Amino acid sequence: MIYICIPVHDEARTVGVLLWKVRKVMAEFARDYEILVFNDASEDDTGPTLARYRKVLPLAVLGSPTRVGYARALEGLLREVMKRAAYPKRDIAITLQGDFTDDPAHMATLIKTIEGGADVVAGCSARGGGARPRPVWWARTLAPWAMGGVFRRAPVSDPLCGFRAYRAIVLKKVLREEGGAPLLTSEGWAANVELLGLVAPHARRIEEAPLEPRYDLQVRTSRVRPVQVLKELFRVRGRPWFTASSEA
Repeated sequence: MIYICIPVHDEARTVGVLLWKVRKVMAEFARDYEILVFNDASEDDTGPTLARYRKVLPLAVLGSPTRVGYARALEGLLREVMKRAAYPKRDIAITLQGDFTDDPAHMATLIKTIEGGADVVAGCSARGGGARPRPVWWARTLAPWAMGGVFRRAPVSDPLCGFRAYRAIVLKKVLREEGGAPLLTSEGWAANVELLGLVAPHARRIEEAPLEPRYDLQVRTSRVRPVQVLKELFRVRGRPWFTASSEA
């Protein structure tokens, strides 16, 4: 089973088309799949839009009546995958955004790389590549400074990107090790860094795939706030995640 995990907040203008693109991509694979969406207290028509698509897609909607943020929404989705994954050595969890910046067409690369033997496949954006909103450009430019050695020791060239695929057994090991404690304590891109640091020690093989975000397709202004992003990334620089053993 392939679980496609999408946290959303006020994405009514994009989430329906995104789900249909996911359906088109998954039609190429002879694998069962399920789409898991976490509706994080959306105030637009995201909820009604998801309700319509539940009738025609293998879609389950999680959510919260109050805003919990990206990190908790992402963690909620991954914990739900662990409840559902009957074959964790074969099952796959894919995480992507609901605003068109992550192109579902790239899921094919992630899935094929996992099926080729990788335990984690991280989408990686080229340094300075592609047209980006100015807040995103500033945040990405200064991220290596904010993260310090954590950035250099990361097992992939872009630890910020959240468009990834995980073999379910790796997530299961992380949950077993962490117990009931929250997995992610940072927000935004820093949560992606945290998650990568948690799974890295349990992954025999980590690969990366060049997946450039499509900010030109984003229909709303970017929610990236450079100062807040850098503060969150600065918080993770002291965490002892990316050790020599996890780089192997």
